[in-house]
Amino acid sequence: MSIKYIFITGGVVSSLGKGLTAASIALLLEKQGLNVAMLKLDPYLNVDPGTMNPFQHGEVYVTDDGAETDLDLGHYFRYTHSPLSKASNATSGQIYDTVIKRERKGDYLGKTVQVIPHITNEIKSRITQCSQQQPNIDVVFVEIGGTVGDIESLPFLEALRQFKHENHQDSIFIHLTYTPYLSAAGEIKTKPTQHSVQELRSIGIVPNIIVCRGEYELSKELKDKISLFCDVPREAVFDVVDVDDTIYEVPINLNEQNLDGLICNMLNIKKKKIDLKDWKKIVSVVKRPKGSVKVGIVGKYVQHQDAYKSVFESLEHAAISHGFEVEIERIESDKLFEKGAIKKIPKCDGYLIPGGFGERGWEGKIAMAKHCREKDIPYFGICLGMQVMVVEYARNVLGYEDANSTEIDSSTEHPVISLLSEQRTVRNLGGTMRLGAYPCKLKEKSRAAAAYKVSKISERHRHRYEVNNQYVDELEDNGLLFTGIFTKQKLCEIAEVKNHPWMLGAQFHPEFKSKPTCAHPLFGAFVQAMIGKKKKNMRKKNV
Repeated sequence: MSIKYIFITGGVVSSLGKGLTAASIALLLEKQGLNVAMLKLDPYLNVDPGTMNPFQHGEVYVTDDGAETDLDLGHYFRYTHSPLSKASNATSGQIYDTVIKRERKGDYLGKTVQVIPHITNEIKSRITQCSQQQPNIDVVFVEIGGTVGDIESLPFLEALRQFKHENHQDSIFIHLTYTPYLSAAGEIKTKPTQHSVQELRSIGIVPNIIVCRGEYELSKELKDKISLFCDVPREAVFDVVDVDDTIYEVPINLNEQNLDGLICNMLNIKKKKIDLKDWKKIVSVVKRPKGSVKVGIVGKYVQHQDAYKSVFESLEHAAISHGFEVEIERIESDKLFEKGAIKKIPKCDGYLIPGGFGERGWEGKIAMAKHCREKDIPYFGICLGMQVMVVEYARNVLGYEDANSTEIDSSTEHPVISLLSEQRTVRNLGGTMRLGAYPCKLKEKSRAAAAYKVSKISERHRHRYEVNNQYVDELEDNGLLFTGIFTKQKLCEIAEVKNHPWMLGAQFHPEFKSKPTCAHPLFGAFVQAMIGKKKKNMRKKNV
């Protein structure tokens, strides 16, 4: 079977959930026995999202090979088994950078370099590269960032038009659009969808399938209307209604509408009845949990849903694995250093400090770690959250009052967190980063080893600063154990407080490798510790 290509575009408004929709459809095709690969094309000129503000872009997702990518790749990982690498995300910045460098080298032999064909050819090349990430790829999903009508998306759409022309029998377009409900009129409106499709058709792209996102299901009459005015078959109009309980219902809903069956017919793929009982079980737990735990997320961007997207998702996966639900309490770290603030924090069963950069909120996070250590409250520190834990311990247990990270105070006398010596001369922001997957050896009888149930692991990193090995022996002698080590460079990857119910920090980002069907071991252990803490507190109340 030749490789099939599914292009997903968005219309009317942004933030419709193209990534989630693409991942859900890819999951259904995987259940059909197909191997899928996924590519996100982003129209912005940044080379990658690594230096973009989380308020603008959300989290940066990292792949094993060290690519800093769009957060939609997190959806791809959580829903599918698609290979994810540098070939899974491309931006306009990367595309133009590649073409300009070739021009400077003389690769175009003096020709005038233009958007068509040079930029569009490079975009098509990226699609081909994605299809070759590993052998036996059957279907490639290509999601276009932004909204149809955006000026910056035009080169990508033109490239896809050409690609479809060259692979006519093996390519389809799915257009995700918005059907708003006007409460004053009491009606769902299809006109924005019609205009969006007209915009696509004006540049030579005719969608094969239309998926309508909205608050309410579309009636037969409305689907007929969209079919007529957008020139798609009636059976090719689908709706994705806002889900109340969990986004993990989306693939189930699309399967019930036979979207995967229609795609198989369109691409001449043999279809079969698929089994989604694992996903239905997840939805069942979410709707009928046997209990709940509350976790406080302490950070700078907690009010922005996408800034810690994978962390929120991983906590939910872990709760589901225990039959529980998790409630998120968002705590602004820069407010915690105010006098008496730590005593006013919301009462939670545990606290998590996620990754981040910079000084803002640093001292508030230190106060949070101290509170959890002294009150025996479950604590999970990720990346910066682990460094917070180490600095707090050095200050308040070792007695080094000015202990700090050199990221925060370059002149500190006790730099318990610092840059590696070989990084200090690097000026490019990306050049000092430890990015991608690194192996880690776990110490026996540690909480980490108990969670993973293996002695060697591999996890993804995105950080610059490390635990300073000059302080490791003294910290360990005083009860802060380093139970995960990157042995090649003797770098500390996991820290645990010895005489504490559950206080653990990971220098890597475990949230990047959690799935709803397979919760990450550390998140699972953290939620288990919170459940234990909650039960213990309830027993005390009943005495």
